[in-house]
Amino acid sequence: MKYCLRILGLLVPVMVMQFSLHGQTPEFQGKPVPANFCINASVMELYNMITEYRQQHDLPPVQLSKSLCYVAALHVRDLALHHPDQGGCNFHSWSGKGGGKPFCYPRDENKKNSVWDKPRELTTYPAKALEIVYWENTTLVNDSIFMVWKTEEYFNSFLLNTGKWQGKTWNAIGIAVSANYACAWFGEAPDPEGNAWVCGSIPENHAPDSAKSAVIIKKSKPLKTKPVAHDSVPVNHAVPVTPGTAGPAQKPATKNDTVARTWYIIVKTNLSPDAAGKLVNSLKAADYPGAKVLRQDDKIRVSVFESPSKPEATAKLREVKKTYKDAWLLKK
Repeated sequence: MKYCLRILGLLVPVMVMQFSLHGQTPEFQGKPVPANFCINASVMELYNMITEYRQQHDLPPVQLSKSLCYVAALHVRDLALHHPDQGGCNFHSWSGKGGGKPFCYPRDENKKNSVWDKPRELTTYPAKALEIVYWENTTLVNDSIFMVWKTEEYFNSFLLNTGKWQGKTWNAIGIAVSANYACAWFGEAPDPEGNAWVCGSIPENHAPDSAKSAVIIKKSKPLKTKPVAHDSVPVNHAVPVTPGTAGPAQKPATKNDTVARTWYIIVKTNLSPDAAGKLVNSLKAADYPGAKVLRQDDKIRVSVFESPSKPEATAKLREVKKTYKDAWLLKK
């Protein structure tokens, strides 16, 4: 239905095709997730943000699936290291260098060959699953991921089962973040492998339970494991990697960073050039003399305020939200 070519820029929504999640059993079936697989605390935080957001809209929590988290972790690592999203292949593509068979989406998609079968190819998950992907040109943080997923209508339809997904029931979700990429997988079938768990903690119950899907973490002594990479795949798990491509994990920006940044308050996205221009003119005539159109990578946004100071922009954002409740900060 919709697109996504890999282009340099700040935000590229990724669209997927509609299909039945419960299809015929494929000829292949993956293996159980490695016993030492675990997620990091940041992934759990993002999951909790999604769960709280769903609860605000009277929707139940979704099982944090061990299998789908594993698939998500493999995919963001593949995107970050091997960049299969090139040459007409979008963010849903796989290189085949650590994530099963190569797949160029949408070119390779047909009735018998679907990228949405990746969970069944790589794990024992029994059904297809859908994926959303987010990319920025800076190291991702949960606040920016969640803000975009919540404010972009397409992404939000997955989180809240609206639009095309109204009437669907998610019984499993998998999340992973690596460097500039974040993805989430959504499935209607519960995960027979149970819940994902945070590295260094022991879950009280591994069994899947769609009614009590949130992972319950029992405090315990730290497990004797090696450090885990940012993308939630333990570094002692043998994921095939092309020699020379893996570098040290990127560190979050600190106050000592010398790179100049500008913070923009975005009130509208995905407008036509004409609509964006008209909106800016009306905003300037009102209370936002600094309103402007931001164009980057075929994405058009309307900003009402900019500042090199994040605290100043954050303070202004609270004021803007009184009029534009979905306003958010963009860092460039």
